[in-house]
Amino acid sequence: MFLARRPTADAIDRFLRDSHHLPLSYGPVGIADHGADGWTRDEADAVIGHGQADYERARAALRAWTPFDLGWVETFPRHAPIAVGTVVAVLIRHLGFWSLNGARVVHEIGNRSEGPRFGFAYGTLTNHAEKGEERFEVFIDPPTGNVVYRLRAASRPRAALARLGLPIVRALQARFRRDSLAAMTRVTR
Repeated sequence: MFLARRPTADAIDRFLRDSHHLPLSYGPVGIADHGADGWTRDEADAVIGHGQADYERARAALRAWTPFDLGWVETFPRHAPIAVGTVVAVLIRHLGFWSLNGARVVHEIGNRSEGPRFGFAYGTLTNHAEKGEERFEVFIDPPTGNVVYRLRAASRPRAALARLGLPIVRALQARFRRDSLAAMTRVTR
């Protein structure tokens, strides 16, 4: 949903209510990890700290959706639970207008057998300008003890405006990866 001005809190709440029953705009779940023909795949990672204390800060930051707290990108509700089925609205300010995009958490990352690893993947709903999946995770690299933040995505434009402006969309996606890495680095320093 593209908008000329920032939506009101009521408009965002209405968008979220309307999004809860929408289907995913892609398939199969897991394409951020496994890829699929015809999808653009992106990956970025960075060492954001070292040791258990930094890992715990990074994990708390993911739970608080810090990778989206960028000034030009926000999620609603602000501190949605990281749980399969949780629906969020991603609000983006770009090129003088706004877009509101629905997504659902489709996968949780982290259990005792995986060691110190935490994260989630969300998939786009049919009211998102893109279609695809994005995975966000933090983990401790066993040989070094470094804390790594990684993003993986597989996407395609869904909305006509996103298809027409594909070079701009790709630039915004690259900016999001850079800014998200920077935001996660700040919370562990």
